[in-house]
Amino acid sequence: MIILRTPDARFANLPGFPFAPHYVEIKGNRVHYVDEGTGAAILCLHGEPSWSYLYRKMIPPLAHKHRVLAMDFIGFGRSDKYKDLEAYSFQMHQETLVSFIEKLNLQDITLVVQDWGGMLGLTVASQLPQRFARLVIMNTGLPGGEPMPEAFMRWRAFGEKFGVRMPIGRVIQGGTISKVPDEVLAAYEAPFPDETYKAGVAAWPLQVPLKPEDPGAAQMRQARKVLAAWPKPALTLFSDSDPITAGGDLWFRRLMHIRQADQPRIVIKGAGHFLQEDKGEEIATHILAFMERA
Repeated sequence: MIILRTPDARFANLPGFPFAPHYVEIKGNRVHYVDEGTGAAILCLHGEPSWSYLYRKMIPPLAHKHRVLAMDFIGFGRSDKYKDLEAYSFQMHQETLVSFIEKLNLQDITLVVQDWGGMLGLTVASQLPQRFARLVIMNTGLPGGEPMPEAFMRWRAFGEKFGVRMPIGRVIQGGTISKVPDEVLAAYEAPFPDETYKAGVAAWPLQVPLKPEDPGAAQMRQARKVLAAWPKPALTLFSDSDPITAGGDLWFRRLMHIRQADQPRIVIKGAGHFLQEDKGEEIATHILAFMERA
């Protein structure tokens, strides 16, 4: 199995991302993460087709009081990348995340997730509940093989059409409300020198389960059962302008019996799918307040 590693020079002087790289080896792959600050662990997980750069606006304010870790999934960011599409699977990503948490011996984690980071992160949290103290759930879901919204099916068709030719910058700009500077879009594209590095990007749109028997569907249905009895604090922060996940916070709040009196419903206004890009500083403020009161 061919493993690719993006040259370090691609990550030099990225705007707003001064953080030193950290690495851990997992099953022969080098997995990258940002590790800033001290104290209680906040683990931030990205989705498609972004990487830890997505959290750059949130890391400094969170790290002022806590330890912030932002991992790059295999195939993304500064982590190693399989060249072959077939190497990517729900199980591979899930096992990588479990190993990451165990190798760093993370405890009392405040988990911050979005997109695929939520599908994987919430599943792992349901399997290792003893390691997690709080959940912050943003613009994600736990699809168990039921019919998906038309907006998602359009995204899936787009991903299938482009595959390894996925235009990363175009996707990021299309998923934000604010105008993203060209140099920032280039930073999102930095992990991918050419199409041979994009198999992981090509895989994820097609791996969201559409049928109950699809890989990952059973794990996410089981995660729902665990979260339905989740006894620890949880916060939903969904944006108002994501055509795929808008309103998904209400689904999570019903599932997890989150009462308005315990955690008020907060909708991030003026933000798209990549709400960390649109409103990162505001989101960090909400997370800090949540950790203070919960």
